[in-house]
Amino acid sequence: MAEINYLKEYKKWSQDPYFSIFHDELSSLSDDAEIRERFYKNLDFGTAGIRGVMGAGINRLNVFIVRKVSTAIARHVRGKGIAAVKRGIVIGYDSRINSLEFAKEAASVFAGNGIKTYFHPEISPVPLLSFSVRNLGCEMGIMITASHNPKEYNGYKVYGSDGAQLSPEDSEIITKKMSRIVDIAKLRSFDFNSLLESGMICYCPPTVRGSYMKAVRELLPEDCSDTSNTRDLKVVYTALHGAGAGFVPEILRSIGVGTVKTVKKQMIPDGAFPTVPVPNPENADVYELALKEAKKIDADIIIATDPDSDRTGACVKREDGQYQLLTGNEIGEILLIRRIKLNKSADPFAVSTLVSTRIASLICKAEGVKYIDVLTGFKFIGEQIKLLEETGKGKFIFGFEESYGFLAGSYCRDKDAVASCMLICEAAAYYKKRGMSIVSGLEEIYKTTGAQHEIQTSLVLKGESGSAEMQRIMTAVRKLGGNILDYQKPVYFLDLLNNKRYVRTATGKFTAREEKEFPVSDVLYYSYDDFWFCLRPSGTEPKIKIYFGACGSSGPDAKNNAEKLKEKVMRRIDSL
Repeated sequence: MAEINYLKEYKKWSQDPYFSIFHDELSSLSDDAEIRERFYKNLDFGTAGIRGVMGAGINRLNVFIVRKVSTAIARHVRGKGIAAVKRGIVIGYDSRINSLEFAKEAASVFAGNGIKTYFHPEISPVPLLSFSVRNLGCEMGIMITASHNPKEYNGYKVYGSDGAQLSPEDSEIITKKMSRIVDIAKLRSFDFNSLLESGMICYCPPTVRGSYMKAVRELLPEDCSDTSNTRDLKVVYTALHGAGAGFVPEILRSIGVGTVKTVKKQMIPDGAFPTVPVPNPENADVYELALKEAKKIDADIIIATDPDSDRTGACVKREDGQYQLLTGNEIGEILLIRRIKLNKSADPFAVSTLVSTRIASLICKAEGVKYIDVLTGFKFIGEQIKLLEETGKGKFIFGFEESYGFLAGSYCRDKDAVASCMLICEAAAYYKKRGMSIVSGLEEIYKTTGAQHEIQTSLVLKGESGSAEMQRIMTAVRKLGGNILDYQKPVYFLDLLNNKRYVRTATGKFTAREEKEFPVSDVLYYSYDDFWFCLRPSGTEPKIKIYFGACGSSGPDAKNNAEKLKEKVMRRIDSL
C-alpha cells in the first residue's frame, strides 16, 4: 500500500470548498504531529465497520468518511442485482454526537443510488436494528454507534441480511471498494428530505418495534411473575444517556417486576454523557448515582445499558446487604444456567468466545447442552446460529461475550441489552424467591463446575507510534512460544495468526498442528492446568486486550489467583 502524503491531504481538506465545514477546525492546527495523525492513513474498516474519533481528516470519522463508506456499500449492494436493491437497507442510530447526521448521510447515499432505504425515526438499540434487518427482509443494515466508547468517538456498524455483523469476507469486499475511491471530493451528496418525500427513504413502521418487543418478551414464560416472583423484585435502572431508556423499563414491567426505579438524570439521551466519564456498564464509576437510588429503596439489583443498548451491566445486593458489580462472565454464567433450566427445545446449543469464562463449557457439559467456542466478536456467534439452527442441526438458546454482551434467542443476531436486562431481573427474582442472591447462585454453580474467575486489562497505544508498538509487542510475545512464563509451560497454546496449535509433549517440547477450530486472527492463547491467558489487538480501539482466567476453591479464591496471574504475565510483557 502506497504511503499517504499527509501534508498534501491536509492541504486539500484545508482549501477545497468541498470540505469547507472543516476549514476553521483545520486552520487552528499548528502541531505537525496532530496533522499527521489525522491524515497519515485512512480510517480502517475493521470489525464489521468503522469506528474512530470524530473530526476533520481521513483518519477521523466525519460526514465525508460516512459518505465514502456508504458509497462503497451502495456499490456492493447494486452489484448483487436488482433483488438486493429492492430489499434495501435499514438504518438505526444511537444518542451519540453526530449520530443522526451520520445516519441521514448514509441513508441519502443509499437512496440516492437507487436503493430502498428504511430509517428508524428515533434513537434505537443495536438489537432492534439487527431485528429490523430480518423483520423487513433487508439486504443489509447500518447502525451509527460507537457502543461504550468515550464521547469523542462514533462508529458505523454494518450488518448482513441475516441480521448479524458483516462477515470477514464481505468486510474485505467493502474495504476493496473503499480503496478504489481515490478522491472523496468527487463523491456526490444527496438531500435527505427530498429522498424522504420521494419515498426512496421511508421511516420504519411502528410494527417493527412492536414485533421486536414481543420477541423479547417471549423469551420468558407468560407466568414468570408467579413462577419467579418478579412482582417482589426491586430494580434500579440506568440507560447511561442512551437508547435503552425507551425500551428497558417497558420490558421489565411486561414481566411483572414490582418496582422499577430509574436514574432520571441518566435517562436523558445525551451524547456528551454528562454524568459519567465513559458510558461503559463494565466500569464501577457509572453506578454512583444508581447506588444512591438503590439504597433508598433497598433494591435487589441495579442494571445498566450502554448508549446503543447492546451491553448489560449489573450490581446485585448480596446477603450482607452490600452491592457487588458482576463481571460479564458472571452474568453470562447465571443467564446460561437459567436459559438451560427454562429451555424446552430439543438439541439445544450455546456459544461463547475463546476469551470468555471456561465455566460456560462446564455448565453445558453438566447439563447435556452442546457448547461451541468462537473468536471474539458477536458476528461469530451469529454465524453459528446460521450454521446450526438454520440448517436444522440444533436450537440456539444462549450466547455471550465476557465484554457484557448477551443474546438468548435467534430473533436478532447481535448483543441485546433490552432482553438481557429482562433475563437478569428474572434470575434475580428466582434466586430471591429461594432466599439467595445472584452471588450465592454463582457459588451454587461452582459446586458443580469448580470456581473460576476472569479479569481483563488493556495496553492502550494510541496513534501511529502506538500502532507500531502494538505490532512490536505481539511479535515479541509470539517469539517466546511456550516460554512466556519461565516457571511453567502451557498444556497447549494457539497462535491464530499462523493458524497453529502447539501441544506440549511428554518431553516438554511442543508439536505444531494446523488449527481448524478458529479462523486466522491475530490472537495468542495459552492454556495451563489451572489457568489461561490470551492477548489480542482490539478491532475497535487502539489497544492490546489481555485476558486472564484462573481456578480456585471458591469465587474469591479464584479471583485472587487471577489477580496474581495478571501480575506475573504483565511483568513478563513489560520486560520485552
